[in-house]
Amino acid sequence: QVYEEARKTDWQKYKEQLAAYKAQLTPAQAAALKEERKKQLAKRRSVRVKRELTVLGKPKRPRNAFNMFVSENFQESQGITPVAKLKHLFDTWQKMSASQRQPYLQLAEDDKVRYANEMKSWEAKMVELGREDLVRAGRQQQKPKTAETSKKVQTAKASPRDSKAKLKKSEE
Repeated sequence: QVYEEARKTDWQKYKEQLAAYKAQLTPAQAAALKEERKKQLAKRRSVRVKRELTVLGKPKRPRNAFNMFVSENFQESQGITPVAKLKHLFDTWQKMSASQRQPYLQLAEDDKVRYANEMKSWEAKMVELGREDLVRAGRQQQKPKTAETSKKVQTAKASPRDSKAKLKKSEE
């Protein structure tokens, strides 16, 4: 009971101090404070969403060829600090020929295929669980163009001279 009373009085004192603080703020400061609060809430929301995706087992994104190269060669690379090692590996990567990079490029392509397959199965699992909100909507493949569609596109893409002529006629 004693602690509850102390909490209530402290809470009341806090409310009064907060009201006094907000009253002395200029409109620009108040707007900046609101904006900062929005940013904090958005960041907290994004962290929560990312954590949820991790818990649900969303596959990790595919690694690129340079990442594959670094993961293979990081331990034996020269340099005292990790940053120095990365700089050395980056310079080595830049100096490599296309034929030397080819195995890493192939590993990266294989990883893209792995990711695509894992994402398909994960998205199917999410649909099955009723979480369609997590499925990528805009990434579906487009239907191949028919001969008629390609003709319409070609006629729509007139040369710049044609469009200028049409523009002049419409102005007159």
